[in-house]
Amino acid sequence: MSNIEAAGSSRHAPLSAEALAREEAAARRRLRARHTLVIGLRVLFLVAILGGWEIGARRGWIDPFFYSQPSAIYAQLATWIKEGTAQGPLWLQVWVTMEETLIGFFIGAVGGVVCGIVLGRNRLLADVFSLYIKIANSIPRVVLGSIFVIALGLGMASKVALAVVMVFFVVFGNAFQGVREADRYMIANARILGASQRQITTSVVIPSAMSWILASLHVSFGFALVGAVVGEFLGAKQGLGLLISAAQGTFNASGVFAAMIVLAVVALAVDFILTTTEHRMLKWRPQQF
Repeated sequence: MSNIEAAGSSRHAPLSAEALAREEAAARRRLRARHTLVIGLRVLFLVAILGGWEIGARRGWIDPFFYSQPSAIYAQLATWIKEGTAQGPLWLQVWVTMEETLIGFFIGAVGGVVCGIVLGRNRLLADVFSLYIKIANSIPRVVLGSIFVIALGLGMASKVALAVVMVFFVVFGNAFQGVREADRYMIANARILGASQRQITTSVVIPSAMSWILASLHVSFGFALVGAVVGEFLGAKQGLGLLISAAQGTFNASGVFAAMIVLAVVALAVDFILTTTEHRMLKWRPQQF
C-alpha cells in the first residue's frame, strides 16, 4: 500500500477509547474555561457600572437626589430588611407581589396554552375569534389595570386579573404558532396509522409545540410580574408596587432602585427555576453552545 493510501486509512480510522477520553476531557476543560470567563466578565461589568455610578455620585457628576448611588441603595435595602417598610416587613411585600404574580402567571399560562392549542387545531374557530383576540391584545394594559382596580377593588383580584391578561396573549401566540408549525408529515403518518384527532393532538401536536410553549414562559413570567407591580402601583394596600409608589411620592430615589433590585432578584430566581424545568422536560433537544 502506498504512503498516500496509508495516510488516508489512518486518517479515517476510528479513535481508540483512550483518544476519545482525552478529547472528551479537553472539551470539558474548554467548556469550564469559557464558563469561568463568562462569569468573570459579568462580574467585571457589574463592578465597572456600580463603581462608576458611585464615583460619579460622590464627585457630583451625577445628581444623587435623582439617581441615588449604590451605597445609598444598599443602606435602604439594609434598613428595609432590619426595620421593615412603612407598609410592613419587606418579606411580606415580596410575598404579596409573588402571590399575585404566580396566580396570574398560572391562570394566564394555562388559558393561553389551552386556547392556543384549540384554535391552532380548529381553523374555523381561529378565523372567528382572531379579530376579537387582536382587538383585546391592542388595548393598553395600563387602561385595563385602571378598569380592574375600579371593578375589582384594591385587593389581590385586580392585580391577578392584570397579570393574567399580560401573560395570556404571550403564551397564546406561541402555543398557537407552535401548533401551526407541527410537522405535517408526522400528522399525516399518524392518520394513516389510524390515530384519532385526540391522539394526534396529544401525541404529535402538543409535544411538537412544547418548545414554543416553554420558551414563552420565560417572557410571560416577566410580564406577569410587571402586571402585578403595575396593578399595585395603580392602587394597593401592600406589595412591591406600592413600595415603589410610596418611594416615588417622597422623592426617595434610593427606595425606588432598592425595590427594583428586589424585583430583579425575584425574577432571576424564578427564571432559573423555569430554565431548569425546561431542560428537564426537553432532554431530547440537542445542547446549544
